[in-house]
Amino acid sequence: MSSPNISTFITQWPSLGLTPPTAWQVSQDCENQVLALLSRLGPGFRRHGDCAIHESAIVEEGAVLKGPIIIGEGSFVAAGAYLRGGVYLGSHCIVGPSCELKSTFMLGGSKLAHFNFVGDSLIGEGVNIEAGAIIANYRNELDGAAIRIRHATGVIETGVNKFGALVGDGCKIGANAVIAPGAILLPNSHVPRLGLVDQFAYD
Repeated sequence: MSSPNISTFITQWPSLGLTPPTAWQVSQDCENQVLALLSRLGPGFRRHGDCAIHESAIVEEGAVLKGPIIIGEGSFVAAGAYLRGGVYLGSHCIVGPSCELKSTFMLGGSKLAHFNFVGDSLIGEGVNIEAGAIIANYRNELDGAAIRIRHATGVIETGVNKFGALVGDGCKIGANAVIAPGAILLPNSHVPRLGLVDQFAYD
């Protein structure tokens, strides 16, 4: 089955100019993808090694940033947040206290409340993820088996054993929800509080 086109989920994706064709290929190579964007950033960013923080962004003391990282205009990263493995925050994003963001792109206006984990994922614009919600990236119960996604009428064989989710623009994910590895959320999807989204295709 053909893989979903990222730009049909995240409208502004083409403006980044990245070449990997699938969401899981982007997340697997997230550090290099962020480094490529770092090499062509415009003015207005403060550089700290392989981290670039827009001069209008706020990163509170106590946040841990392990580059490569880009933090866009007007974004906010709270004390206790942990960003690693290649992270891109677009403009006016929020990463709240005690959130961990690993190998993830998060586009403009999206928010992690607090106590969230998001791994190996692509998050569209205007996404709101309430407190305690998790986007998991590894099938621990299957000893890290390659992720197979039930999508539309078929099954996508990703060939990777770490991938969180492709989350479309405008999605709302409720508090303490769990998005299991290999999820594809259409734009404007709503996941209820304590909800579970699991699209893994078991044999």
